[in-house]
Order: sequence, then structure tokens, then C-alpha cells
Amino acid sequence: MRRRLGGFFALAAVLAAIAGGGAATVSARQAAPAGAVATGYGGAVATVDPSATETAIEVLRNGGNAIDAAVAANAALGVTEPYVAGIGGGGFMVIYLAHSHKVVTIDGRETAPATFPQDAFIDPATGKPIPFNPQRITSGMAVGVPGTLATWTTAEKLYGSMPLSRLLQPAIAVARQGFVVDKTYHDQTDQNAARLRIFTSSRELYLDNGQAPAIGTTVHNPQLATTYELIAKKGPKALYRGAIGAGLVQAVQHPPVAPDANPGYTIRPGLMTEGDLAAYRAPLRAPTHVTYRGLDVYGMGPPSSGGSTVGESLNILGGFDLSGADRGLALHRYLEATRLAYADRNRYIGDPEFIQVPLEGLLSTGFAAERRCLIGPTAATSPVPAGDPTPPYSGCPAASASVAGREGDSTNHLTVVDRKGNVVSYTSTIEQIAGSAIAVPDYAFLLNNELTDFDAAPPADGTPDPNLPAGGKRPRSSMSPTIVLRHHKPLLAIGSPGGATIITTVLQILLNRIDFAMSLPDAIAAPRASQRNGAKTDAEPGFTAQYGTELESRFGQSFNATAEIGAATGIELLGKGRLEAAAEPVRRGGGTAAVVCPQRC
Repeated sequence: MRRRLGGFFALAAVLAAIAGGGAATVSARQAAPAGAVATGYGGAVATVDPSATETAIEVLRNGGNAIDAAVAANAALGVTEPYVAGIGGGGFMVIYLAHSHKVVTIDGRETAPATFPQDAFIDPATGKPIPFNPQRITSGMAVGVPGTLATWTTAEKLYGSMPLSRLLQPAIAVARQGFVVDKTYHDQTDQNAARLRIFTSSRELYLDNGQAPAIGTTVHNPQLATTYELIAKKGPKALYRGAIGAGLVQAVQHPPVAPDANPGYTIRPGLMTEGDLAAYRAPLRAPTHVTYRGLDVYGMGPPSSGGSTVGESLNILGGFDLSGADRGLALHRYLEATRLAYADRNRYIGDPEFIQVPLEGLLSTGFAAERRCLIGPTAATSPVPAGDPTPPYSGCPAASASVAGREGDSTNHLTVVDRKGNVVSYTSTIEQIAGSAIAVPDYAFLLNNELTDFDAAPPADGTPDPNLPAGGKRPRSSMSPTIVLRHHKPLLAIGSPGGATIITTVLQILLNRIDFAMSLPDAIAAPRASQRNGAKTDAEPGFTAQYGTELESRFGQSFNATAEIGAATGIELLGKGRLEAAAEPVRRGGGTAAVVCPQRC
């Protein structure tokens, strides 16, 4: 059960804040909690949290567009989902603009400080990478220059219709009024309690006498409310050139380790400066684009690997008929296509400001045909080699193997459609659950540990690595916010958290919906498997129960059991103004979906 706002009056305060601060009046329909699926008109929202969904719906009801609603919802998530969202992190936003029939994307990925060295995560005493968890992730060195606030600002300046100061009011109200702890929040706190106890600011904000707060208790964050109020008053410069940024840099350079903390390892300070903050930008990027079964699929380009890897996989699978009765064969081909696409992702995708990414080749149908011919009747042995995306394409050449690095799953995704048909698919993150575990003193938000998405060291075989650390560089990501068009108009938008499994989650939902003819809610709820060029495929219990025996005996696939993969949200435009919003019914405690009007309005 997802947490609810702390009572009727807290929700009333949120609604009044959106409406402009007037008297709070809440109808029974408005106050009712959203479910995992909603169908109706006038706009739709799907997020991981009720307060974020309610916030976005009220923005739409009060005349805001999809961009406004997405920003307001993400700000609310920074309060109620602090371990997976917030202004201490970054993300990617994909937008469909109804008036121009154009897809645009905003790159809010975190950057490394200007002086960040390639050996930042190498232990000088051993010459080997510092252990990933908890040493590497729990440090100031892991913190990238955050891009979330810059993403909001860019989105609102170019495409929004409401001032950021107004859109922050619902989150401010929730932070002050409080929200009720649910099992997901409790469990995420408990799982990271040892790291949170290290830092004075984090233990004070998130722990109750050193422990996770009990389910059912109310959590307030008045310091974060004040932080948001400062941003509302002074704009993004409050962080990138002002007091919030100064506090952020202080926390990175001098992590607030408690005097009684004894983590058993050194908490390394970071290199970020106020100059790094002032130099940050969230640029527009060209979206990735492939055509699949007559549909146009748009995603996020580098430094995200989401759009390119989903796109390459779709191109490979486009040469097969997956819609027939042989579901086992279709799933075998799905697993093999992602095995190959991940090899190419790991070899070629990085920050395009630092390396030349062969994106055109990776997304070409000729290269896909070359990779498709490697899919045989049995599972390949991983790691399979990357291909060569340089034309001309012929045969089935092999190249050097490329193995994926580690990537955290502290991510969230929200999807919004407004009454005019604008669409936002927005994935944001602070990397691991609880990020670096360092909260900024006095400003009350967690800092990311995004720089651990860089590969710590070059491959031992000398293969070129596009994802090594460098000053000012953005680490590779798997975030895959996706928008699908049919005849130049939006059909559906989806995305998910889940670290490196995001790509396969989005791809599998697309296959479920397009090839297997599931409804969007069923496509999201269906059991998942994720093959990422590994020796075994990660699979949920429901997937192995339904398909495991056949895939193992018939195709030689093998599986690792994992409790859950991803936590998606999506919206489908059903035609004639009707919308269907869908979120997870169970994963991560279940998400929420809502529409502006259940009936035509």
C-alpha cells in the first residue's frame, strides 16, 4: 500500500497551493486516492506516489500543461520519495509538443567536477578499484553536479505555462504538512540505515532514534520546504550560484560524518566546487528514433544508452514475427536481441561531448540485420562480442567482448498527458537507493552518487571504454523515457526505474503491448526478465514459473531469480480524447494513476 498524504487537511493544502493559495475546497472525487489504472479525459498522470499523482492532476485541472504537471510532480517526489528523487540528482525528460508534432529531449544528467580524474575510484594503495558498496557509493567523490533543478528550469522556460515558483507550492505544502510512512519508505530507510547513520544531517532527517520510522507515522521535512521556498523566490540561482549550492559543495568537500560514526572505511571527500555548479547546463538533445511495426519510437540519446539500446533491440526484433502462437520462441529472441544490444551499448555509448558515439550506425537497419543473424536456436554464451556499426554491413562478424558495469536503481519515472495532447515521459534519479546517503545540512535533500556509473578502470583486455571518468563528463545511463507515435500523433509513453534493467523493462512492455497485444496495464503488470549480456538472465518468479522450463529446455536459457524488475508507469492515448494511465499494481509497493475527468469533460 502506497503512503497517503497526512490526512484531509494536508491534501487540501496541496490543492489550495496549486490553485494559487486560495481557500481549500476538495471534492470527494479529488480527495479519493488514485489506483494503479485510470481511464478518462482531459489529461492523465501516472507516478510511483499518490501525492505526486494528485499534485500533477491538480496542476492539469488548474490550467497547467503536461510540462508543468511533470515538474510539480517531480518536486513532490523529492519530498515523499527522497531516496529515489530530488534536487540532489538528475534525469532525462522526453517531451512531445502537440502544436508542432515534435519530440524534444532535455539532458539533466549529472556531471563530474572539472578536476575529476580518470582514476577517481582506484585505491592508490592497491591500484585496484575501491569496493563498490558501500565504500565507493558512500562518499563525496561519488557526487555529480546535480541536474534536476536545471531540467525543471529548462523545461518550464521553453515549454511550460506556469512559473516554477507556483509549481513548487504543492511540494512545499506536503513537506510542511507531512506524509504517512508506508512499507516502501520504511524498507528503503531500513536498508540504508547503516549508511544514513554515518552523517549527522542524514540521521536527523531520516531516522527515528537511529532506526527507520515506523509504518503509519507521519514524516515532516520543514527544512526542505524552506529550501523549495528559497528556490521559488530566487529561482535556480539559489542552488547553482547561491546559498543552497554553497551548502551542497560544503557537504561534498567535507561530508558531515558524525563524531560517533564508525563505518569501517574512509568517507572520501569530493572535488566539486561552486564553479562546477555555476557552469552546469541541462541541454536539449536530439531524440533517438526508430520505426517498429509502423510506429515511431522516440527515446533519449547519449549520454543515456536507453534510446539507442531499446532502438537497436527493436530493430533486431523487427525482422522476426513475434505475434504468433510460439511465445517461447518470441521470448528467446527477445533475450538474445538484448544480449547483443547490451554488448554494443557497453562498447560504444558514453557522453557525446567526450567521445564520438556511432549512433546512426547503432540504429541502422543494416546493422540490426547483421546482429540479427547471430540469433540462433539456442542461447549464446555471454559475454558476446560487440559488433561493428560502421557500414557496409554484411555477414556475422565478431569483435571484442564488452561487459556492463554496475548501475544503481534509485530511480523513478512519471508520465503525463494534458488535454491538448502534450506528453511528458520523465525519469529522474539519485542513483543508489538513498544516493550517497549524504544529506545537505540545513537544506535537507540527499546527494546523488551518480559518478559511480562511470567504469572504475579500463577493460583489462585494452578494449576502448567510452564510459571512463573525466572532468566535466556525464556518466552513461540506462534511463529510457520513451514516447511512441502513430501517424505522427502520440500513441503511448512509458518509462521505468531499475538501473541497467530499465532498458529491458521498457522494451518488454513495448513487446507486450505491440506484439503480444496486451493492454497497457497488463503489459506493465506482466512478469519480466532482463538479459544484459550476462551468463544468466535475471527473471522474476512469475516469469520463470510461466516460461522458465520451456526456455531452459528448448533454448538453453538460464536464469537468476530476482524479486522484481523495474517499476514502470505509462499512458496510452486511446483515441477521441480518451486516455488510459497505468502504473505498477504491485512492484515497489504499487504506483498510482489518475485522469482529470473519468467521463468526457
